This record gives sequence, structure tokens and C-alpha cells, in this order.
Amino acid sequence: MNKLRIVYMGTPEFAVAPLEALLNAGCNVVGVITNPDKPAGRGQQIQEAAVKKFAVEKGLKILQPEKFRNEEFLEELKALKADLQVVVAFKMLPEMVWNMPKYGTLNLHASLLPQYRGAAPINWAIINGDKETGVSTFLLQHKIDTGNILFQEKIPIGDNDNVEVIHDKLMTVGSELVVKTVHAIEAGEYPQIPQENLSDEVIALKSAPKIFKENCKIDWTKDLDSIHNLIRGLSPYPASWTELIPNETGKAIGLKVFTTEKEKTNHSEEIGRIVTDGKSYLKVAVNGGFISIKMLQQAGKKRMKTEDFLRGFQQIKNYHL
Repeated sequence: MNKLRIVYMGTPEFAVAPLEALLNAGCNVVGVITNPDKPAGRGQQIQEAAVKKFAVEKGLKILQPEKFRNEEFLEELKALKADLQVVVAFKMLPEMVWNMPKYGTLNLHASLLPQYRGAAPINWAIINGDKETGVSTFLLQHKIDTGNILFQEKIPIGDNDNVEVIHDKLMTVGSELVVKTVHAIEAGEYPQIPQENLSDEVIALKSAPKIFKENCKIDWTKDLDSIHNLIRGLSPYPASWTELIPNETGKAIGLKVFTTEKEKTNHSEEIGRIVTDGKSYLKVAVNGGFISIKMLQQAGKKRMKTEDFLRGFQQIKNYHL
């Protein structure tokens, strides 16, 4: 077993794989910090975070502070005598927490820093039509996502890859990178590259702010690539959306759009016009071609293939976008 005493901090599914990788590599994880359990869903059942469930399975010590500055929590954290803390997909930490261990706090971020600092790096890389992304390990400093880079690993983004595909690839690559970084710190052989050394002044830095509902509305006046990228950059969650507007009177119907294909072509259709045979295909005329919708969800219904949606929604021709 490796000697470094590690406290691991994370909450969602993305953070489970690196924790598992550390345990499989024989690392000495002495405690796990994760979010408090909270009610979720329609029934408001108490939900445990993915990391907590996994930590319970493995018999690891778990702390779930409401507040990081809580004296009792800080005492419990100190008592774990961590040499290093590892943070994956977690909240901002105060300096008294991230600066506590001898080697500081290592963070895994799902982008090639300094690009895409912020809460939603995978979404924004796809929305912006990037051809590659990756993961970075760095040591926490005062400003969010600005610490010295230790290691990075790149992966390509395919033309039709969505958030789910890239999330799962980065989760695997990121897990390996966390283990590599911990081993390097243990051996005392790790680079610390200031992020400004990695940024090309010619290339503007893109940010990855939290995504809100208004970011997810599809603007059908944009070009073919931009619309396709937005939809896959929000799929499956939080999902892009649009509204079917009745041609005469009636209520607009909300639609989430999950999967689309691009049809590049010249056409004379009005932008935003729905083109459909009412049975098997549903396309929207946009600048540069058509967006062919393959998977969608009507408000209050289940997610379904377009042909299933059309079978149950015969009046589609009475609506526009």
C-alpha cells in the first residue's frame, strides 16, 4: 500500500471512478467527504450521492459537512491527518480546508485548462464545436481552476458525440490521470506548470459557467452546426428545448430535443419551418440545411424516438416553431 494518507472529496457519478481507481491502485484513502443526503425527485425521497453509496460499500470513513467552516468538521478533517486531498466534481473549498494537508489539494478538472474554467466544461466544449477536450490535474489555489497544472490528457470529440459519451470517456481517462498524479506526488517527481504558460495569447480563453434553462432554448435562426452542437452539448442533461407554437389558437407545447442529425443542403424553406411526413421524419429548416430530430420528449411524456412521437401526435402540421 502507498504511504500517502489521502482524503477524497466528490459527489456525483463522475467522481466515483477516480475513487475506485485510487483504491484499486492500493492508495491509502483514509476518508471521503461528500454532500449531505438530500430529498430529490417527485416523492422527495432522501437521496445519497453516488460517491457516498460507493464509499459505504467499501467501508470508508465518510464526512458530510453542511458547512466547511464548521469547527466540528474541521476537527474531524484534521484528525484524518491527510497528506493529500483529492477533489473531483465537488464544491469550492475555503483555504483552511484545501491548504490543510502537507501536499495540498489535488483537483481533477474535465477540460484542458486554462480552457473552460467553471462548472460545465464538458457541455461548453461540445456547444462550442471543439474537436478535442481532455482532463487536467492541478493543485488548488485561491482562484477557482487556476492552480499549477500537473498533468493533462487529451481525447477527440466526434461530430455526433454528446455529453454522455464525452463524460464517460473523460471519467475513465481522468481516473487514470488521478492515480498517475498521486503516484508522481508520492515520488516527488511532478511538474508544476503555471496555467499562463499553457495559454496561447492568440487563442481566446473560453469559460464554462453553470448552465441555466435560458441557455438551453434552441434558437432556430442560428446556423446548422451551432444548433446541432447546442443540442448534443446539452444531451442527455439538462437537455435543449423548444416550443411547438399552434398556427391558430391554442397552447404552446414544450419539447426537449436529445438527438439530431445534420443535413447540409441548400433549400428555399422558411427558417424554423417544420418539414415532416407525419410518420417517420421530423426536420427543421435552418441556415445551411435541415436539423433532423431523432429523439425528443414532449412535456409530461417519456423520451421517445421521432416516429413514436409522430404516431401519437397527428396534429404536428398545425404547429410551427
